[in-house]
Amino acid sequence: MSKTSSSSRFVILSFSCVFVCIGLFETFQILLICFLKMTSHVKIRLASERVNHSVPSNNALPRFYTPGEVITGMKDFMRGHGTYVEGDSLKSSVAGVMQKVNKLICIRPLKSRYVGEIGDVVVGRVLEVQQKRWKIETNSRLDSVLQLSSVNLPGGELRRRSAEDEQMMRKHLEEGDLISAEVQSVFSDGSLSLHTRSLKYGKLGQGILMKVFPSLIKRRKNHFHQLPCGVSLIIGNNGFIWISPLEMSSNLEGNKDELETIETQTVNRSDREIMARVKNCIAALVASKMMLDDTSIMFAYEESLKYDNVKDLLDPEAMLDVAFLTEHRINYIMED
Repeated sequence: MSKTSSSSRFVILSFSCVFVCIGLFETFQILLICFLKMTSHVKIRLASERVNHSVPSNNALPRFYTPGEVITGMKDFMRGHGTYVEGDSLKSSVAGVMQKVNKLICIRPLKSRYVGEIGDVVVGRVLEVQQKRWKIETNSRLDSVLQLSSVNLPGGELRRRSAEDEQMMRKHLEEGDLISAEVQSVFSDGSLSLHTRSLKYGKLGQGILMKVFPSLIKRRKNHFHQLPCGVSLIIGNNGFIWISPLEMSSNLEGNKDELETIETQTVNRSDREIMARVKNCIAALVASKMMLDDTSIMFAYEESLKYDNVKDLLDPEAMLDVAFLTEHRINYIMED
């Protein structure tokens, strides 16, 4: 009996090992097929095959200064941001290009946090609800502040804020909400005070948020644009760009009370494709370090229409092609 039982146990263990091996092999096959499907659309490039996104320009390249480099003597010029005095020389404290206004010399860094100025249009995200104010992330060194007294009350009432208004703050704006605002003042430590008293400012609905270098945003009188392609743009001076459908943005400006209804509306497929195309066009211009405004973005959108699929604009060659054609059109207009 003992020999028979031991042999049967051996047979059972052998079959179980075989079944386990078969199961592992099938699992390995499934994982391999999934991996091949996932990597079939992935393009891996060698460093020597990467695309150079630099676009030739007719404008002369500005002089680049490194930290500690002598700019000029102090006799004829005044010290500005990004510079310091050592001996009789004015030296650069950051890596960037020089900006000169009369006798004032500043060095503007190529990559830096946003430094706000009064009147700037910004796009930000609510981080925290505090006593009579909201803390806003605006891509600057310090968090910005939006006071309860600096927002429009529901219905546009003009009165002093009460304790009930303070209790209802989270219903107006809560953590994670995106807003558009204007810089009202700059505190001594460099933090910003915002306001949303105008109807064009306030809480944002559905759309796409992009983050770019603030140095690539071209300063204009108007940073709210409605493109002919059916997309509304808010180009924030702080490097945050908001892309939304044109219909929803126009409804939001006129009826603030209908914000909750608009947020639940579904954006149709055609609008989403246009928004994605605009986003990819902005990414192409940013990759080539081109300045962003409504004109350059619209030119890039028109040049990208030859690519039927929106995802084709993510290829480095397509991004360089769109940026090159956009730069050519901008130079042609400037020459005329």
